[in-house]
This record gives sequence, C-alpha cells and structure tokens, in this order.
Amino acid sequence: MSNNDILKKLRVALQLRDDQIVEILKLANFNASKAEIGAFFRDKEHPNFKPCGDQILRKFLDGLIIHLRGPKEDKKPSIIKSNILVQDPKTPTK
Repeated sequence: MSNNDILKKLRVALQLRDDQIVEILKLANFNASKAEIGAFFRDKEHPNFKPCGDQILRKFLDGLIIHLRGPKEDKKPSIIKSNILVQDPKTPTK
C-alpha cells in the first residue's frame, strides 16, 4: 500500500476536504496548496498525479494528532518535596 493510498483512506474515513488537509498540514508546520494535495488523490495514470512522500505523510499524521487532541501543553516539571526522614533500621529510635 502506497502513501497515497494511506492518505486517501484516511481522507475518506475522516471525511476530510482538501482545505482541511491543508490546515492539518499547517498544524505540523508544513505548507501545501490545495492543488498539491489534490494531486495526491489523482489516479496514477493521470498527468497531474504526484506521489506522496514519507515526509508529507508523516507531517499529515503529526498534524492530525494535533487536530484531534489539541496542541501539546508544556508541562512544568513538578518538584517533589519530601518531609520523610529515612532512618537506618539498626539505629534505635528515641
């Protein structure tokens, strides 16, 4: 199965239009026009057919994650403060 086939199947399954795919690619910092996107969905024998490369499919999937889940939040690392005193079991407690 080619990248074009995968992109076509995702487009149909998610009911996406070309302009939505352009916006999804923009979420992954990849600019493409509607004409370029349309070329991926053409028949292989069509003169305007364009093969979908790995980078384009990867960027589409990255953008799709952002589109469906929302942008990734920058979480500040939590600082763990412990007030527990660890004692050596051999020393007697007072």
